[in-house]
Amino acid sequence: MNSDSKVAAAPLPGRSGADVRRHGMSRRQARVTAAMAVLILIPSMYGFLGKFVEFVHIYRGTGGGEFAVAPILNYLLASAGFFCMLLWAAWNGMFRDVEKPKVDFLENEARLDGGRVQALFPRR
Repeated sequence: MNSDSKVAAAPLPGRSGADVRRHGMSRRQARVTAAMAVLILIPSMYGFLGKFVEFVHIYRGTGGGEFAVAPILNYLLASAGFFCMLLWAAWNGMFRDVEKPKVDFLENEARLDGGRVQALFPRR
């Protein structure tokens, strides 16, 4: 962090700020995150696959199923795009330090607002 910065990330209770930045999430946080991911992703995947199978059955059925081609392609293309973005983010380390964007934002805001705040509220 910059020595001029007036904004700093608040460390977790019992852990120093350097410890949080060096090690990332605690084991408990990682477990809770994994559990939430499973609880959200499993039903989402079930719903997606169910709807996809339904569209395929309609398309293969007798007469009138041709309308399902566009939704099937939309599902596939949108899913492929989001999956590619997920892989790109994981490959580039976007999930390693999830607190860094917040700290960077606050540091930049403090730096940019520094002159304006001092002009509005001069020190006596």
